[in-house]
Amino acid sequence: MVQSKNNGGQLSGVRVLVVEDDPLLAMDLDASLVDAGAVVVGPCQTLDQAMQQADIGDFAVAVLDFGLGSDTVSPLAHRLVNRGVPFVLYTGKSRHEPSMAEWSDCSIVQKPASTRAVLSAVRTVLAR
Repeated sequence: MVQSKNNGGQLSGVRVLVVEDDPLLAMDLDASLVDAGAVVVGPCQTLDQAMQQADIGDFAVAVLDFGLGSDTVSPLAHRLVNRGVPFVLYTGKSRHEPSMAEWSDCSIVQKPASTRAVLSAVRTVLAR
């Protein structure tokens, strides 16, 4: 993801759960969200960490990597749907892959993506 300065606080104070198993991508997401004014929760690198963070529930929206090692983020996504917490799937998988079929109606940003694309998707799901 390409860093972009001048995001103007477009997510000022919004708490965002970040779930990403790639440390470099997690750092990039963190920096981009903070640059936009968000408060990052995590980042979580495993499904277990993310589920524990979801139990605390101190975030308004989530950015979720679909594949976390040998796990998928589906159990967490189900929990968020049940709680009415919006999320963006940030993944290298195509929307048309069988493993993504259940989430085809969700906001999906395919890696690699620009900072603008990720922030736009987060703002869009928050506005719903």
